[in-house]
Amino acid sequence: MELNLKNKSALVCGSTQGIGRAAAMALAREGTRITLVARNEERLKKVLSELPKSAKHDYIVADFSDPQQLKSKVFEYLATNSGFHILINNTGGPRSGAIIEANLEEFESAFTQHLKCNHVLAQLLVPFMKSEQYGRIINVISTSVKEPIEGLGVSNTIRNAVGNWSKTLSFELGAFGITVNNVLPGFTETERLNEIINIKANKAGVSFEEMEEVMKTYTPAKRFAKPEETANTVVFLASEAASYVNGVNIPVDGGRTKSL
Repeated sequence: MELNLKNKSALVCGSTQGIGRAAAMALAREGTRITLVARNEERLKKVLSELPKSAKHDYIVADFSDPQQLKSKVFEYLATNSGFHILINNTGGPRSGAIIEANLEEFESAFTQHLKCNHVLAQLLVPFMKSEQYGRIINVISTSVKEPIEGLGVSNTIRNAVGNWSKTLSFELGAFGITVNNVLPGFTETERLNEIINIKANKAGVSFEEMEEVMKTYTPAKRFAKPEETANTVVFLASEAASYVNGVNIPVDGGRTKSL
């Protein structure tokens, strides 16, 4: 299969660890020019040094808790660099907990980091995508878009807002050769999953290792995903091979989600 990702450029958010880092690595291996985005410059430099040297890669330091700062940093970058064909929206999930116990600030913070920042980036990048008649906006969300996950009240709420934002955007941009799709990771070996396992283990009064084994049984695959497995789906959606895949949610969860 020809992915034809050479000479393409990608802005990859949350790319210093987990799925974001894996997606940046996978795209770079296909010849894509990568610009990493995260708030920790030391981590950005480390990932930058590890990227395959197939193109001249770069990074932007920005904090997703401040959409105006993010907008300013990316706008400034675009003033002296070409635009991006691919946008990977990927941000760490909100704090765990029951929805009835969540305060308004938690909802506002999550809405800002996820939906507002996604929107800011789309508005900045879409004009170039339109001029190229090629664009891929890929949002790394959660299987909670299909089925709410117990103990992730704020996340369930905000992820669905992003899902509907994405679907609406896909209607508006499809005629310009731009697709908008969502990748829904299941249990993936990341710091975020370790946090969830710890919370569940403490609540159940068992060890981390015991809860880890229990959670592996929730999926037909009987294991957690590696970030690289989710990244492979991201790369496909970013490619020319996925040119007619638009406005969909794709779970990468080993079959755990029970709904179609």
